[in-house]
Amino acid sequence: MPLYGQTLLLFALNAVDALLTLYWVRNGFATEGNHLMATLLDIGDLPFLVVKVAIGAVTAIVLWRWRHLRLAKYALGFALIIYVCLMGVHLFTGLSAMGLISESMLHQLSEFGRGLYALVF
Repeated sequence: MPLYGQTLLLFALNAVDALLTLYWVRNGFATEGNHLMATLLDIGDLPFLVVKVAIGAVTAIVLWRWRHLRLAKYALGFALIIYVCLMGVHLFTGLSAMGLISESMLHQLSEFGRGLYALVF
């Protein structure tokens, strides 16, 4: 995929993440793990969405502006991997909300994710 497409995909995934997070939190299926974003959610939906989309836009613009640097290309790839993983979290949240995944299975998946995170970072 061309770099321009990857940058747009990153911004789109960020926007989808914001909307899904808002839906899951407001309907009681999940909580926001980021304290700054949780505070913005407490203030209201619009502040949360504006800040979340602005962060995604600034990130996409910065990565596009310095696209000629190898670091920007690696950062874009890394960010896309992170957002694809976040979409997986949203998928499992939705499946759990619909009752298709049990609490114990969800707990096991989250423990696996934490272990994987600990290995990577």
